[in-house]
Amino acid sequence: MTSVAVIGAGTMGHGIAQVAALAGCDTRITDSKPEAVTAALARIKQNLDGAVQRGKQTTDQVKSALAKLSTSSTIQQAVEDADVVIEAVVEDLAVKQALLRDLDLLVGPDTILATNTSSISISGIASATAHPERVLGMHFFNPVHIMKLVEIVVHDTTDDAVATRATQLALDMGKQPIRVHDAPGFASTRLGVALGLEAMRMVEQGVATAEDIDRAMELGYGHPMGPLKVSDIVGLDIRLSIAESLHSQMNEPHFEPPTILRRMVQEGKLGKKSGEGFYDWE
Repeated sequence: MTSVAVIGAGTMGHGIAQVAALAGCDTRITDSKPEAVTAALARIKQNLDGAVQRGKQTTDQVKSALAKLSTSSTIQQAVEDADVVIEAVVEDLAVKQALLRDLDLLVGPDTILATNTSSISISGIASATAHPERVLGMHFFNPVHIMKLVEIVVHDTTDDAVATRATQLALDMGKQPIRVHDAPGFASTRLGVALGLEAMRMVEQGVATAEDIDRAMELGYGHPMGPLKVSDIVGLDIRLSIAESLHSQMNEPHFEPPTILRRMVQEGKLGKKSGEGFYDWE
């Protein structure tokens, strides 16, 4: 694949565009908010400059990647002649369905339509298109330029050749893909959210402090980062939204968002992005 279009220039979108450009793909990024695209380019440049300073990339590699990266003011312009389109818009089924419905009419017959959703049904998103066989999930992790995992999520009618091409793209991006069948929360989100919610209940019940719960998982189970710190970095509002989605789909009590999570989100304590969550980030 040589041409990648990224729809959505937020936290995930700019990271996906960055690794695609570094992989040598002609990469176009767009967003409904022009200021989001400007901010995305600045963050990509900052990340790449940091990679050079740390010896992770050379100056020539960064120059080459930036030359591969461009912006588009419209979706139609962004996806023109794209081999793969990766959407990274808001986690809302109706929004994603509307976008995929439009993309289905704009791209060529061989273009892959990938969604970066972390919990929404891939088959549900694909049902909005006339060609669900070319739709699949490519679930990247934040921060995209650092995290190695990509879940390739296939539904019942995903063409196996499409999954193979998406897997190769992930490998070209320097990622380690796993293939997962479409199910609520896939593999990583389902396990990660369950662990995070139980850790929150333990804080709520006074079992231990957030720091000590995280330390237990880091030192006792070899996790590089504890579930509460991860939740803060992901965003407690996002954790709440995903938990509500999983609970509604599966009706399992361990996915019921705990009171402490709902209260913190209501108080604006969203984790790292707000400066306060289970940890003080200021």
